Amino acid sequence: MNSKITSISALEILDSRGNPTLRAYVTLDDGTKTSASVPSGASTGLNEALELRDDEKRYNGKGVQKAVENVNKKIATALTGMHAVDQKAIDYTMIELDGTENKSKLGANAILGVSMAVAKAAAVSSNLPLYRYLGGSNTLRIPVPCMNILNGGEHADNSVDFQEFMLVPHGAPNFKEGLRYVAETFHVLKKILKDKGLATSVGDEGGFAPNCASNEIAIEFIIKAIEQAGYQSGKDLSIAIDSAANSFSPNLDDKYDLTKSGAGKMTTDQLIDLSGEWLKKYPIISWEDPLSEGDWDGFSKFTKKFGDKIEVVGDDIFVTNRKYISRGISEKTANSALIKLNQIGSVTETIEAVQMCREAGWRYFLSHRSGETEDTFLADFAVAMDGGHLKAGSACRGERVSKYNRLLEIEHELKGRAEYRWK
Repeated sequence: MNSKITSISALEILDSRGNPTLRAYVTLDDGTKTSASVPSGASTGLNEALELRDDEKRYNGKGVQKAVENVNKKIATALTGMHAVDQKAIDYTMIELDGTENKSKLGANAILGVSMAVAKAAAVSSNLPLYRYLGGSNTLRIPVPCMNILNGGEHADNSVDFQEFMLVPHGAPNFKEGLRYVAETFHVLKKILKDKGLATSVGDEGGFAPNCASNEIAIEFIIKAIEQAGYQSGKDLSIAIDSAANSFSPNLDDKYDLTKSGAGKMTTDQLIDLSGEWLKKYPIISWEDPLSEGDWDGFSKFTKKFGDKIEVVGDDIFVTNRKYISRGISEKTANSALIKLNQIGSVTETIEAVQMCREAGWRYFLSHRSGETEDTFLADFAVAMDGGHLKAGSACRGERVSKYNRLLEIEHELKGRAEYRWK
């Protein structure tokens, strides 16, 4: 196998929000050529790896020409001649070349684009699908799709404080049917909203973004859609929530401002009490970022109270970084970590974060970003990591549907050997 890297390059492309991002290309001496495109988040944690942007007028300061130049010159020079199958050595060579804690010199977008393209190239050169190359010969589990069906917070200009309300088809027999469950319910919800005279435009991730009278009414619309679609809530389909509490905690601490929806201001304890009321009333099985990234004590209190009933997921508080996940494990801050490749900035470090969760008995939840591309790397990566669930957006917008369609392909390739289960 001739997996030696002969060239690396990058260019500036646009993501799903029309903002620049980076696409990296890797060529091997056996003729293999692959590319990978880097996603970008809107609701971000303070400790995420730095997405390098240009400080100039073009694209309102969001250009990535500096990151592209870093790939074309510094990274290409450092990695040419290395073997693509040496993923860890390649990633840590880039990390050392950058030399900063948050990848601010080269840019996490530059490093990740190359890291992903290298993994793809090694898979092609090895004549293996990407999920099998990264996950091994026993990779069989297709994740349950946690589909974003209604948006609020940073992902929509509406009156809903909480960022994502997701449908989870854990009662389906396989991925193909699970995807059908959520897609059908998505379209039923559209009709319900339309009949109520509410907007059926969608947010960044494809979920509807109506102006609801309260956060709770958003959930009730979803329950109604599940039932009208012919499914049983709590059995066929349940709900996952991403509060993205940073967006309504002005100082990222233990005080919360939910005046956008009319719920007013709350303390940590009041927000936890509200969550408890919802958990009694609604079939919620997963709750992401119920509190802000600075409210570590509140997170632990939430987990102690509800962690035996639901999956409590840390996103902004952990940012796919082993330093923060380790603290969370020690302090029992949550029982699951959201995993986003571009939060940490390399394939190897993302895998290491997953391994840390596994060793602690935690769950881990693979995720897209609000600014996505048509690249399907995430779908293969989610299968390879065997986490059991994935959020990749709604049943519309091509950059979201592309991930689901890739998972349909993988399930088809695996035939009867494919596994599908929530836990």
